[in-house]
Amino acid sequence: MTGRHVPPRPRRGSAVLLVLGAATSVQGGASVAKSLFPSLGPPGVVFLRLLFGSIALWAIARPELRGRPWRELRLVLALGVVLVSMNVSFYEAIDRLPLGIAVTVEFLGPLGVAVLGSRRRLDFAWVALAAGGVALLAEGGGGKTVHAVGLLLAALAGLFWALYILLSVPIGRAFPGASGLAPAMVLGAVLIAPWGILSAGGHLRDAQLVGASVGVGLLSSALPWSLELEALRRLPTHVFGVVLSLEPAVAALAGFVFLHEHLRVRAWAAIGLVVLASAGAAHQVRRPTAPPDV
Repeated sequence: MTGRHVPPRPRRGSAVLLVLGAATSVQGGASVAKSLFPSLGPPGVVFLRLLFGSIALWAIARPELRGRPWRELRLVLALGVVLVSMNVSFYEAIDRLPLGIAVTVEFLGPLGVAVLGSRRRLDFAWVALAAGGVALLAEGGGGKTVHAVGLLLAALAGLFWALYILLSVPIGRAFPGASGLAPAMVLGAVLIAPWGILSAGGHLRDAQLVGASVGVGLLSSALPWSLELEALRRLPTHVFGVVLSLEPAVAALAGFVFLHEHLRVRAWAAIGLVVLASAGAAHQVRRPTAPPDV
């Protein structure tokens, strides 16, 4: 008997929990990061997140860059620039917006990649559905807490997330595991270091703040990457994408629980539209719509 192998239900169920655990880890890390902004500023948190996240990933992946051709090293350099740009724009966005709203707008990036090059009308319907959700937010669906610059920064983060996904494909072919991601994160930390150190100032001597930043790096990078990698071994990629599309809702819940961010019903409706659109696109395309968050 021939046909595609379908993972057993218990194995698939545990993999779904791994993906949800990864999303919770990422958004929990973002919540901790936001609580550090008054002391360190978004650039300072980005610097420490990339620094400690890269150390953890480097220890896991143990990348070997010597002898690599320049075309592969250029991919790592490009990914480093995209990573730091994505993180800065996202953290600046959540400094102005509730976490759930920022992640909802940011998710337009992976959604765009999922339907990139598609000729099916249904895929364009998913894009229109997501655009309707974002329009609800832009019209004040998030209440007084919605900031126009914050929405633009979240959209910019989504653009960089899309570039990150596109770069991850050739990097994944050239580098096993996270051996391409780890040096890219190191480069991102180096690039943001002057701005980050200036932003954090004397607070870098505060052991408690630095310790919390270590937690952000682990929650936002090393832990979710490990969980999602294990989930991808057990799940078809389109199922992985569908489950991951719940992340805007997870972000809104994390913002409510950890940051006491209360959203209007209209904002929750907007998040629901984007989640539905992302899940539909991920199921139709049947390939990964978003690699692990970093």
